[in-house]
Amino acid sequence: MTAQTPPTLFRRHIGIDYSGAATPDSRLPGIRVFEGEPLHTPYEVRFGTDWTRRELAHWLVDGINSGIPAIIGIDHGFSFPLAYIDKYKLKHRWPAILSDFFEHWPTYKPGARVTDIRNGSGQARTGDPRWKRLCEQRARGAKSIFHFGVPGSVAHSTHAGLPWLAHLRSFSKSRIHYWPFDGWTPPPGVTVVAEIYPSLWRSKFPRPDLTPDQQDAYAAASWLLAADERGLLPKAFAPRLTPEERKQAKLEGWILGVL
Repeated sequence: MTAQTPPTLFRRHIGIDYSGAATPDSRLPGIRVFEGEPLHTPYEVRFGTDWTRRELAHWLVDGINSGIPAIIGIDHGFSFPLAYIDKYKLKHRWPAILSDFFEHWPTYKPGARVTDIRNGSGQARTGDPRWKRLCEQRARGAKSIFHFGVPGSVAHSTHAGLPWLAHLRSFSKSRIHYWPFDGWTPPPGVTVVAEIYPSLWRSKFPRPDLTPDQQDAYAAASWLLAADERGLLPKAFAPRLTPEERKQAKLEGWILGVL
């Protein structure tokens, strides 16, 4: 008897362990991508020897434009703490926050390095490492996106990766839903892009043959697939938040899987 494909919201489940090292065109062993689909164990997607951030963005655009519904989890922050947003008097809309960052942190440009911009134009848009978003306060072990140079930090990857989120939206012909900024409940048939924190799932999907970066991407893809097959994603899309917290999280973003 042939196994039947379980009903799922998505046909592709992609986990990405990101890296903010070097430049957008540097090949980075820290970028790892795993993809899963119903009834199949997630596998690693390779691009030559290693990915560059630019190549990864183009690959994601191609996949989104295929029209196949996917859920894409990326391991870096998608927005900023409310303290940052208010300090710089930014409009309380995520596209405006992203646009302002894009202007001051052009980390998508050839040769651009996070460290160099941090010491240059980025000084006009800095944050305090003591500032944490609500989701970081709730997720055990999560660090501030302004906490540079410490183990487990996502500061570099966040500051390197945010401009590419704008790139995905600009060049995607098929519908893309940034969760939760475009709504807490994604409509059917769209591709969802969400912030993830692989530490939540690393121990649940152990693979001793993988490097730490591979393990994080594999665990993310495995969890996204398993949660979809078991019908748990709707719950993950609806974390327990008060109306005021939900309003704040629509600006700051939320980590998928933090309930």
